[in-house]
Amino acid sequence: MVHADGSVIKSWDYLRQNGLQGFIDIWPIPTAVAWKLIACFGAFEAALQLLLPGKRVEGPISPTGHRPVYKANGVASYAVTLITYLSLWWFGIFNPTIVYDHLGEIYSALIFGSFIFCIFLYIKGHLAPSSTDSGSCGNIIIDFYWGMELYPRIGKNFDIKVFTNCRFGMMSWAVLAVTYCIKQYEANGKVEDSMLVNTILMLIYVTKFFLWEAGYWSTMDIAHDRAGFYICWGCLVWVPSVYTSPGMYLVNHPVHLGTQLALFILAAGILCIYINYDCDRQRQEFRRTNGRCLVWGKAPSKIVASYTTSSGETKQSLLLTSGWWGLARHFHYVPEILAAFFWTVPALFNHFLPYFYVIFLTILLFDRAKRDDDRCRSKYGKYWKIYCQKVPYRIIPGIY
Repeated sequence: MVHADGSVIKSWDYLRQNGLQGFIDIWPIPTAVAWKLIACFGAFEAALQLLLPGKRVEGPISPTGHRPVYKANGVASYAVTLITYLSLWWFGIFNPTIVYDHLGEIYSALIFGSFIFCIFLYIKGHLAPSSTDSGSCGNIIIDFYWGMELYPRIGKNFDIKVFTNCRFGMMSWAVLAVTYCIKQYEANGKVEDSMLVNTILMLIYVTKFFLWEAGYWSTMDIAHDRAGFYICWGCLVWVPSVYTSPGMYLVNHPVHLGTQLALFILAAGILCIYINYDCDRQRQEFRRTNGRCLVWGKAPSKIVASYTTSSGETKQSLLLTSGWWGLARHFHYVPEILAAFFWTVPALFNHFLPYFYVIFLTILLFDRAKRDDDRCRSKYGKYWKIYCQKVPYRIIPGIY
């Protein structure tokens, strides 16, 4: 994105000519500045997670009967983070361009540091699990990759997955989006409309995430995927580097879209983010009211599904089959993928690499939809079959 202009061909030619040594030569070495920036950001977010007040929120009951309790202070943490970051820049205390200038070193440090952190999680899962939702499958590689614990904590109140997924991963996305915008401004004396569209859409999306954070704690990432390399390394490394990459590309490739095109892309992106939010809100409200709510102005269509827990208890769940959730079983992934496309398309089509995130996200969400379907099929049995008959499409209505 920075040294090869977002060109895969240019990168490939360099590596073909210089081989492994060429790769070693350009690999950024973690520096003291990089470690300091990561440590300050991580400590600041951890302090906000622990100290800011927030509403008590209960997560879903796990297969072993454990119900995690959270403090919902994500919106406050997000507001304090952005206000603090922009204030430090505005008053000349800290220049965010330092982050961009040391980006390679920061990502390199995150790659190695997060790997060590995942080893710590693996050892903790064996020696000091935080709840009954832990255990080994007997294969050290799978245990390390998928994780040992579902809800690891340090002490009673510091939830590790909330920190890695939300307070470090998602928060760094917003901070880096602002950083790229400031870097382009300081380098060129102005911010192009393409960068503004990219930054605004990313910030709206992250804002939406923190407004809905309590709902996220009931999703597959938190309630089903354990804290291992897959989730934690991904959120500590992959999110800040890959998810923000369209903005990283735009820093050195300012594109002038023109007011009309810029506003069209911005409006389309905001609409997609809103639909994605409304999908999650609709399901959350349906669950909160136990089906006693209105969906698109009408009483919701639903299936009452029974299932048996690992302890042998029989319980019930409501499966929503109307509204957005009547279009496809995972329709909310469609606007999420389109939103990513709209904050990437301001880069236009000179290079492929800015679109890597959109392609990766599509693969990730299609795989997640399949995994979620498999899990629900195993959990609900015949009721899931009835559900699939009522909502036959997995993601894209009428197609897939």
